Amino acid sequence: MSEANKILQKVLAEITPSLRERKEFETKVSSFLKKLNSGLRKVNAAAILGGSGAKDTWLAGNKDADIFVLFDYKKYREKSAVLGDLLEKELKKLKLKVDRLHGSRDYFQFKEGENIFEIIPVLKIRDKKEMINITDVSPLHADWVKGNSDKRLKEDIRLAKKFCRAHNCYGAESYISGFSGYVLEILTIRYDGFVPLLKKSLKWKDKDVVDIKKYYQNAAEVFDKLNWSKVHSPLIVIDPVDKNRNAAAALSREKFYLFKKKAEEFLKAPSERLFEKKEITLETVKTKAKGKPIVYLEIASSSGKEDVIGAKLLKAFEFLGKSLREFGVLDSGWEFDKKNKAIFYFILRENEIAPIKLRAGPPTRIEIAVKEFKKKHQDVFEKDGRLWAKVKRERYKLKEFIAAVLTDKFLKDKIKRVKTIVN
Repeated sequence: MSEANKILQKVLAEITPSLRERKEFETKVSSFLKKLNSGLRKVNAAAILGGSGAKDTWLAGNKDADIFVLFDYKKYREKSAVLGDLLEKELKKLKLKVDRLHGSRDYFQFKEGENIFEIIPVLKIRDKKEMINITDVSPLHADWVKGNSDKRLKEDIRLAKKFCRAHNCYGAESYISGFSGYVLEILTIRYDGFVPLLKKSLKWKDKDVVDIKKYYQNAAEVFDKLNWSKVHSPLIVIDPVDKNRNAAAALSREKFYLFKKKAEEFLKAPSERLFEKKEITLETVKTKAKGKPIVYLEIASSSGKEDVIGAKLLKAFEFLGKSLREFGVLDSGWEFDKKNKAIFYFILRENEIAPIKLRAGPPTRIEIAVKEFKKKHQDVFEKDGRLWAKVKRERYKLKEFIAAVLTDKFLKDKIKRVKTIVN
């Protein structure tokens, strides 16, 4: 057995659910489905397990389960827009305390101990052509993966998911813009394994097309038939159950090239370390900074849907990065626990900037603008045909500056509480 295979087998042993964990998961899911279906039968609907749980591609330690509630197509196709309301009514009858979350069709979250069940209303369809809402196709994804993967491929799918999680490129959420679980399943099946996927990724070029069902003759036909909004991602993965959908539409260039880079690292020097997520801590940031000034923020975010919270946190992180530009941002990063806590860090060149800054004014030939500029500013001078003003900064020391920035209105709905460490 090669060194790479030894490493993969070791990782696989850690990420594959044990028999005990499987039994616990199956028991809890089965019990929950039984309760749901006791009420849903009366309204021509049925709850089933979906997602990675149904596909058997979930990772050890996962406590989440997607539950699809299939509403009879003939009876409910004209009521697609109100399936969320209909399901909520039935959940209340069952006395389940759920949170309603907004999406293309509203869905629900139920927490039971450590387990989180996402309950998603869909129409029971046999073919993509019957789809009314994008979520209606989701159970067909599970069917396709189950029908095209064996035990070995499921193991390799787990490796692909773990690898991407370690490098923060797993998830199609807007704040991650990475590879969804379904995309990794398609790619692993297409290339017949995890290592072949890594090898193939090194040859990927911008706008490469993966069409496992060969719906299209070539890439040119894909770009001709699909509109730009569907093919703007660096990698186009045609959904095997929907030829008009790019399953990788959420993938950003940053995460595309990050995956290629990490794949190359593993193929050159296989290491278990490449499957381990590096947690951000104050100590790791200090080590990375090598004595340079840092801003380290421990954040409590607003409550709500994970994707919405994550998107708000990303905007807050980008806002802070732009605000700190004059201090010289050498490195930065952030992580989110997918609940309500996040960490931001910035490593800077300076902890103090000049107390006076130059503000550009109008060209000297524009007389009215020149007069207005001189009214607003006292210390004005001319250079290269333009007016400039020397303006005193209110805050030029890092600690005072970041404290002021954190009070900005833009951050109000994005960050609740912040513990700030400036070092």
